[in-house]
Amino acid sequence: MAADRITALVAERATRSEPVCLYAYDLDALAAHVGALVGELPERCRMFYAMKANSAAPLLRTLAPLVAGFEVASGGELAKAREADPDVPVLFGGPAKTDSEIAEALRAGVLRLHVESVLELHRVSAVATRLGSRADVLLRVNLAGPFPAATIAMAGVPTQFGIDESALPEAIRAAQDLPGVRLTGFHLHSLSNNLSATAHLEMLALYRDRVIGWEREFGLRCEVVNMGGGIGVNYGDLSAQFDWPGFTSGLRDLAKRTFPGHWREIDFECGRFLVAGCGSYAAEVLDIKHNHGSAFALVRGGTHHFRLPVSWQHSHPFVVQPVERWRYDAPRPESSGEPVTVTGELCTPKDVLARAVVAPRIRAGDVLVFQYAGAYGWEISHHDFLSHPHPEQVFLGRR
Repeated sequence: MAADRITALVAERATRSEPVCLYAYDLDALAAHVGALVGELPERCRMFYAMKANSAAPLLRTLAPLVAGFEVASGGELAKAREADPDVPVLFGGPAKTDSEIAEALRAGVLRLHVESVLELHRVSAVATRLGSRADVLLRVNLAGPFPAATIAMAGVPTQFGIDESALPEAIRAAQDLPGVRLTGFHLHSLSNNLSATAHLEMLALYRDRVIGWEREFGLRCEVVNMGGGIGVNYGDLSAQFDWPGFTSGLRDLAKRTFPGHWREIDFECGRFLVAGCGSYAAEVLDIKHNHGSAFALVRGGTHHFRLPVSWQHSHPFVVQPVERWRYDAPRPESSGEPVTVTGELCTPKDVLARAVVAPRIRAGDVLVFQYAGAYGWEISHHDFLSHPHPEQVFLGRR
């Protein structure tokens, strides 16, 4: 997000009596970023926003006119999508859908359901038949791989996601025979936070080969192939992000030369890659202390607000915003040029946002601004552990 906007916001909040603790989202930067990404996609390729990354209403309203639609994984996300835009196209996924969620999705007119097991096919068919409708479905397949290295693997290893590739014949037979479903293609989402455009293109080529093989083996003609998300953010080096122009150039060549013409739609469903950069998490340093030879910066906040760093076991990048005002008649502790671990206000040693990071001077009363915090930050955090106050949520720019 624009650095001057967050700097001004934090400076203003630092004049108040309560310590700074907030999320800030730059909606103008978000719109510019996503608009540029979508504009580079080749013909037939469509970008859906995976709402699990961040479902804040102002972000959804900003994204709705820019993307092909939203991908949701629960009835609650579906309700948020429809509230943000009653007409936005919706894809419904998730590994453990309830009958009521399936019915809600069908009544809400979702485009497609991504089905993850043979039993789920039967359940979707039964619900659709009861409602007098038929559901367009994609079969999510857990491929054998191999896949490129990434932070999280959803396929190629034992996980709860998708239909094991060896069980695909049974699933296809069920999808063709059941009255309440119409098989329109396949869903392939195998990893999360891949940083290599070259490796991602190689994975898409693997997807292409598998789907073409299934079409030949089972006499199918897919209308839609969903190639998932998984494009990542480099939290270790913010200057070295995923090469989107290089990726879309390679994708254009793949789609033009090798994707069958009857694939009318090739879908992607990204979350983190779209929204991470628009958000920052700012937390005031309440204390600096040294224990057993190590320096600690304790902030107003922590993993109950921003769980991503401890969830992924990384030190999240931050900048120090100095605050000259010092409100106490007491020495002002500081750390300078030494490894410092940034911790929160929770009563657990696991409440860590960055570990042993060599930082410039940090003083009690300064504010740490964690960058690229717009995805999987507030959404995945245990908000009410110890019942601390929630952070302020600030949306800058368009409404």
